[in-house]
Amino acid sequence: MTSQELKSYVLSHRDDDEAFYVYVYQVNERKDRVVYLPLKSLEYLDKFPEFIEQMRQYSRKNFWKNT
Repeated sequence: MTSQELKSYVLSHRDDDEAFYVYVYQVNERKDRVVYLPLKSLEYLDKFPEFIEQMRQYSRKNFWKNT
């Protein structure tokens, strides 16, 4: 099962804890995963315009995959 298939499965079977944990494990193992520190406030986002743009691009790219 691909990561996208597993994600779709987890989203449609929200009570399947085991599948959720497998998915989280896969996400954590991805080499391209980026980790961001927790925000102090929403205003703090203004200091990270590249992060905001990256999230916008990700949202546009993945919008139709999740519907």
